[in-house]
Amino acid sequence: MSDSIRKTRMITESAIMIALSMVLSMVKIFELPQGGSITAASMVPLLIISFRYGPKWGTFTAFVYSLISMITGFYPPPVATFVNYLLMVLLDYVLAFSCLGLAGLFAKAIPGHRIISIGFGSGTAVFIRLICHVLSGVMIWESYAPEGMSAWVYSISYNGSYMSCEVVISAVVMSLLASVLDFKTLKRPSSKTTSL
Repeated sequence: MSDSIRKTRMITESAIMIALSMVLSMVKIFELPQGGSITAASMVPLLIISFRYGPKWGTFTAFVYSLISMITGFYPPPVATFVNYLLMVLLDYVLAFSCLGLAGLFAKAIPGHRIISIGFGSGTAVFIRLICHVLSGVMIWESYAPEGMSAWVYSISYNGSYMSCEVVISAVVMSLLASVLDFKTLKRPSSKTTSL
């Protein structure tokens, strides 16, 4: 396959997966009042791109998704300062979603066990997204914490309530898909396949 055909294929598949992630993010199983929801495995298409084309392209694809997600669902911060807007853009969108592209990199921590490593890499990438949202909750959304509750406890409980489910959903769905699909070839994996 020539380089131009491969690049066209990468761009096309990534665009389709970004669109699919957007559609799945609209299927909300549970939604919280200040943003955040449990979705129908909306991170999975972006994770697949990371395993299919590597962390560099996966991170770029997830970054593009973060911009589209920000445009379509931006929640303004409670205190409208430049720093709050900047932190929110970075922590709740750009960094939070771009880190999903690193799933393939984290999967290499468990070599030789393809399905387990894919589940681990996927869960780890989504967990890092949770960390970004927790930091955002502490730095930007602390005014929403009930009186007497620390910003850390509030942020961890609020963001953990939906993101912990997203971590599990993403890891499980990716593991199930990996059992029937080799992400590199998009064919059924052979018994000898150990690569991601």
